[in-house]
This record gives sequence, structure tokens and C-alpha cells, in this order.
Amino acid sequence: MISLENVCLRYGKKEVIRNLNLTIASGSTHGLVGLNGSGKTTLITGLCGLKPLAGGKIQFDNRSLVKKDVAYLETNNFFYSNITGREYLELFTYHHPNFAIAEWNQLFDLPLDQYTESYSMGMKKKLAFMGVIALDRAILVLDEPFNGIDLETTQKLKTIIKTLQERGKTILLTSHILESLTSLCTAVSYLAAGQIQHTFHPPEYAEMENKIFGSSQEKNAELVRKLLK
Repeated sequence: MISLENVCLRYGKKEVIRNLNLTIASGSTHGLVGLNGSGKTTLITGLCGLKPLAGGKIQFDNRSLVKKDVAYLETNNFFYSNITGREYLELFTYHHPNFAIAEWNQLFDLPLDQYTESYSMGMKKKLAFMGVIALDRAILVLDEPFNGIDLETTQKLKTIIKTLQERGKTILLTSHILESLTSLCTAVSYLAAGQIQHTFHPPEYAEMENKIFGSSQEKNAELVRKLLK
């Protein structure tokens, strides 16, 4: 289990996450949703150990969570210059030699002997996702994993995520598309004003969109009707 207790995080001098509490069950896929500026990225980087806590604690299975517990797929993927896809994946096999690059690439069909600079956004996302799998960490944090990929690859990623959860991995998943979360997640937490406002469970998923966007949807619809007179 991942437990965040009274977690505080700052972006510069501004406190973005304030006394946040969240529990993520082991072996689950937990969704995180929030509007732009809600603090999702700050929270994720804190969870991954990339940003120091300004307060509170994060624990995993009753001990302090450390970087080596987590594999992190960023929204925007970074690759060193003049590195091929194969060389990138081989970096991970130094510590995890059992990762079968050729077999995994049968799913993604990437030109692994080409430089990553020549890859499209979707190809880079697939390569980075393979790297995250190769790390074989207990926790996977996937920030907008479906951005920039086609429908077929989306279905492949969903199948992999479901299978990883079945194998006992704990997954934190963010997406701007609620359907991506509700189709995969055992729970979805709504982040706003630096805190978790509500954690939705499957029986509540049908009401989630209205609870999050209800008042703004009505205002936006009224404004659109006026503009389109």
C-alpha cells in the first residue's frame, strides 16, 4: 500500500500541495485527475522522489518510499542525442538482463536501430513505455500515457496495464480523458486546490464527470449558446 500523509509540496516558494492524504492499494490501478494547475505534476514528482517534501510523509508497505520503488513515465519523454531505440532499451538491461527487447518490440514494431531523433511523438511514447516496463519496479507512475498514440497502441497499452496490475504491480495513472481512467482504474482521485477532494470508486464513475465539471459545464454551455446566436 502507498500512503501519503499530510503531504506538502512547493513549486518555487508557492505551496501547491497542502496536507494531502491519499491511500493507494497495492496491486491496484489508481487514477488521478485534476484541471490544469491543480498540482498533479508537482504531486507526481514528489511521489517519485524527484521533489523534496515540504511536510508529511510517503510510505510504501509501511516503510519510506524511495526512488528505486518507482518507474516514472513522464508526459513529455526525453532521450539523449545520437542514441538509437535499441541502445536506449539496452541501458535498462544492465540491471534487468531478462528484459526481452526483441519480443516486446513485436508489440510496438519500432525501428530500434534508428536514432530516436527520427521518431514521431507516438514512437517516442512507445519506446519510453518499454523502458518503464524494463525497470520492473513495484510501482509505475504513468503520466498521460495515451497522449500522442493511435487507437491500436492505446488498446495495447491498456492490455499491458491490466496485466501488470494482475501481476501485482501498483499503478498510478493520469489522463485528461476520463474514459481512459474509468476503463482501467479501481479508484480515481480528484485533485483540486492542493488536496484530494474526493476518491471515486466504480459505482460512482457514472457521476464523476458531473461532480467534477458540473457547474462549469453549465456556464460554458450557456456562453457557447450566446456566442453561436
